[in-house]
Amino acid sequence: MWPRRRFLRIALIGFGAAAVAAIGAFAVIWVLTPIPDTTQELATAQGSVIYYRDGKTVLANRGVDRKNVPLSEVPKVVREAVIAAENRTFYQDQGVSLSGTARAMWSTLTGNQIQGGSTITQQLVRNYYSGLSQERSIMRKLKEIMISLKVDRSKSKDWVLEQYLNTIYFGRGAHGIQAAAQAYFRVDVGRLTPAQGAYLAAVIQQPSNFANPTGAMLTAAQARWKSVVDGMVKIGAVTPAQAAQMTFPELKKQKKPLSLSGQNGYMLAQVVGELNRMGYSDEDIFQDGLKVTTTFDKKLMTAASDAVADVLPEGTPKKVRAGLAAVDPGNGEVVAFYGGRDYAQSEWNSAFDAKVQAGSTFKAYALAAALQDGVPLTQRYYGNSPMYVNGAAIPNSGGSSYGSVNMVQATQYSVNTAFVDLGQQIGLDKIAAAAEAAGIPADQLAQHRKAATFPLGVASVSAVQQAGAYATFAAGGVHHDPHVIRSVTDASGKTRKTDTTGRRVFTEDTAADATYAMEQVVTSGTGTGARLYDRPVAGKTGTTDASAAVWFTGYTPQLSVAVDMFRDDNLPVTIPGYGELYGGTLPAQIWKAFMTTAMEGKPVKEFPDPVTYYRWDNDYYRPTDDEEREYGSDEPSPDPTPTAPGDDWNTPPPGDGGRPETTPPPSDGGGPNGEPPVTEQPDNQQPDLPDENNPPDVPVGTR
Repeated sequence: MWPRRRFLRIALIGFGAAAVAAIGAFAVIWVLTPIPDTTQELATAQGSVIYYRDGKTVLANRGVDRKNVPLSEVPKVVREAVIAAENRTFYQDQGVSLSGTARAMWSTLTGNQIQGGSTITQQLVRNYYSGLSQERSIMRKLKEIMISLKVDRSKSKDWVLEQYLNTIYFGRGAHGIQAAAQAYFRVDVGRLTPAQGAYLAAVIQQPSNFANPTGAMLTAAQARWKSVVDGMVKIGAVTPAQAAQMTFPELKKQKKPLSLSGQNGYMLAQVVGELNRMGYSDEDIFQDGLKVTTTFDKKLMTAASDAVADVLPEGTPKKVRAGLAAVDPGNGEVVAFYGGRDYAQSEWNSAFDAKVQAGSTFKAYALAAALQDGVPLTQRYYGNSPMYVNGAAIPNSGGSSYGSVNMVQATQYSVNTAFVDLGQQIGLDKIAAAAEAAGIPADQLAQHRKAATFPLGVASVSAVQQAGAYATFAAGGVHHDPHVIRSVTDASGKTRKTDTTGRRVFTEDTAADATYAMEQVVTSGTGTGARLYDRPVAGKTGTTDASAAVWFTGYTPQLSVAVDMFRDDNLPVTIPGYGELYGGTLPAQIWKAFMTTAMEGKPVKEFPDPVTYYRWDNDYYRPTDDEEREYGSDEPSPDPTPTAPGDDWNTPPPGDGGRPETTPPPSDGGGPNGEPPVTEQPDNQQPDLPDENNPPDVPVGTR
């Protein structure tokens, strides 16, 4: 008995000493942990600031969407819905939950994610007062508990609940219950129904996931909502009969957070989209006080809008759209673009979102593929019209024949049959590979890459993709992915810069030769309308069948710019006084107007000399009739892939019903097996002839 009593006495003494030590430690922590006298910046609506490329000129302030309201304006049933969801003992506890705190501390010690159990008071303390980080540590949790206890003793429960409802994030960029009521239901908080209040209470747990739930996430949101309603019954907020009458509320379509008009809205939409792709959530953008420096040059953004407005004549149909994108070849930065007339009227971005058939601007990739394969610019191809592939006729524009042409002449005058011949000889897969290497996504090429007309630009691309791809030639064969963000600095001052390391995809010789061929397009070919008289320009015109899309894409050593025009309904681009357009007219003029401003004051830089071409090699050879080029089934010529009307044709902006019910089919005389033809139209101005003393007796000047 004696040893047992002795053990019990020692145990009691030890327990008492531990209790005294714990009380003493608690007292010390209590004294040393005052209620902070300042609030967190995020709790007072500090949002993100977005700058132009200079890092100083503000493009936009993206502040927190919050409007504080007194607790009296929040319906009692809505308050109780939040209490039922987050802290059912809110009005009875002392500001902390012992069981929830124990679970949280165990989670911190073990590293396991266990459901927390923080009270409303603890959540407010964590998100409202300064001096409390969001790290998972025992000391941070103890500090939170002490402040919560003191707040509960010094503040009323209604004060705590009011601050909480005005501080908490509800998703959709809405901070506070008033902003959430508007964001989800388009009503002021005082008009929320019990069912709507229950949904907002449910959102607190997963604001990003429940903001616009679909599929499995919608099922989870409905289950969470039902759990909140059941909790409201348990605390007496609603009766079982009232709960049985409640139905899952209809969520209003989320308003776009970007309401700026003109080009600002287009810029902000691209910035937010790229931030999301970089891993920044909407909460990060709207709460974390980010400093975002974009790639956009304010002067050039204005120049892009001015170029379109100044060149397009009055009376241009509203369905006619223009897109422009300018990319720095040295780093892939999108320094300017034109997305449309007004973001407030249409959020569909003509430079980024719209993908239309590339037309003959795609021939640059066929040219690069041949050069990369070791074919010199002096290599000659069949230039007469038509050419037959598996019995189907592929014509030049207007049926013009050019005889035997080298690759410079084929590019200069955009000879369709020569590029089809080139594709048949080197293989279409090599052309697809060259386009992909330059930055055109493979999925946009897959449908057409086995079509004989593939080199003629039947695949659809965006203006940004084209500008980025042509920038590869300007950069000597090095490709940089186009992007719109230079750097992001968080609230702690840590800066994350966009990686602008390029990758070599073409040799320098390939880029030099391709550039030389495209220089001739501008100096004396189909793109003379884009000529800048103070510096060299390389580029390519493009016009799809019936002028459904018209292009000019060109570059100087410092800047690559793509301009396209198309219609919402895929009909021919027709302008009063111009008729059906082609790439060498208004698109080239818009390009020139923009580049005149963009290059003003910039040093004149020369392109490298060609490697495989001699300027005296400009003679033409006209084959006889029996030398007509034809590919039959016994020769290695893949069948073209048909394109059904509306299938990877131009991609207009989505309307109420998506695309038009009937997409205009390609015009008669199309490519083989139904492949949409992509042809070039005659130029109104005859370009310089390759040999003034002995000009060819065949039409020139197609684009």
